[in-house]
Amino acid sequence: MTHELVILVTTSTRDEAAAIAEALVSERLAACVNIVPAIESIYRWEGKVTRDSEALMIIKTTDDRYPELERRVKELHSYSTPEVLALRIDRGSEQYLNWLRDSTVNDETR
Repeated sequence: MTHELVILVTTSTRDEAAAIAEALVSERLAACVNIVPAIESIYRWEGKVTRDSEALMIIKTTDDRYPELERRVKELHSYSTPEVLALRIDRGSEQYLNWLRDSTVNDETR
């Protein structure tokens, strides 16, 4: 049985998020990607506390598609160490979750 996931990815710009999102949905690695265009991130990087404006991608997929999705995000992303966090969906609308699973079926296995 496959599990549904929400993946969080930050990017340096909204345009970068949109380009990655388009690729993920087009390649059926994600059913849907929401883009929050302006967030503020505070984090430690290379020994310094850093503050940046970023965009946040909220990606819906399945654990079956996750390995390829993570590989693709890393391939397309401008950061050397992009944030890619997977959160398992515990509950949700059955109709929506069915759509999510149907939207991420690998074309090669259809």
